[in-house]
Amino acid sequence: MSRTETRGNPKVRRGVVVSDKMDKTVVVEVEYMQRHPLYKKRMRRTQKFMAHDENNECREGDRVDMVETRPRSKRKRWRVRRIVDRAK
Repeated sequence: MSRTETRGNPKVRRGVVVSDKMDKTVVVEVEYMQRHPLYKKRMRRTQKFMAHDENNECREGDRVDMVETRPRSKRKRWRVRRIVDRAK
């Protein structure tokens, strides 16, 4: 049994890499839909996360899966699990 299996059910997000300029870190933008509280219309919302990329494999435009992990720095609490689609 690996360590990740023994640590419960971590959150997983899928998003697009918008910046890969840092060393071993990428900025991933996650898009989700939210209903307006008064008008009930669905709104598109985005949120940016900093994720750890150990081998610097991710490039701008890649779709990636991230998993929640222990804090690695002040703003980095996610780790890139895998690259789903490469940028064209």
